[in-house]
Amino acid sequence: MYAVKEAFYTLQGEGARSGRAAVFCRFTGCNLWSGRAQDRNSAMCRFCDTDFIGTDGQNGGRFRDAAALADHLDHLWPTRGEGITPYVVFTGGEPLLQLDDALIDEMHQRNFEIAVETNGTITPPTGVDWVCVSPKGSAPLAVSGGNELKLVYPQRDNTPAQFEHLAFDHFYLQGMDLAPSGGEGNTLDQALAYCMSHPRWQLSIQMHKIAGID
Repeated sequence: MYAVKEAFYTLQGEGARSGRAAVFCRFTGCNLWSGRAQDRNSAMCRFCDTDFIGTDGQNGGRFRDAAALADHLDHLWPTRGEGITPYVVFTGGEPLLQLDDALIDEMHQRNFEIAVETNGTITPPTGVDWVCVSPKGSAPLAVSGGNELKLVYPQRDNTPAQFEHLAFDHFYLQGMDLAPSGGEGNTLDQALAYCMSHPRWQLSIQMHKIAGID
């Protein structure tokens, strides 16, 4: 059984694959915060801006097995036969609480390339094609390498220097979203300044918010 908050077709809005067409599958649940406002101050991750509670979002629901969910996601991809590899991004909450070998196999059978956006506290199954780790708070990392490390900046418990020794292909800083309206205040300026003085890091901007898409 898989519990999905929402699933939709959009453009990747952050990081190394910004602008790429993708089916996003947001799983319900996280291991660093319950998702409830009353628990935020005691959570290991206190700055999440995502609703991952329940299954009531767009194309959300409960799926009895991997084939049922894979069919559901496959139907969200708009076209076939144009030489384009379908792309699915599993996110959350924390997607690795649910993403497993069976679902990976089903998506690969449908010719999808598979990405996961994780907090890095759980080791991904083999077969994931693109691993993006976004460290949160003081949570210990179980993933020491991958395609992309995307650090929300600034964080009290995490500094960029803590992660530079890890085996990632790309290192991104993304200004923390502090405002209910989606504005980042001066955190974008802080991230930009850090990237300018530490060129190993690249700036990640939430393009989807600028473009007004999900």
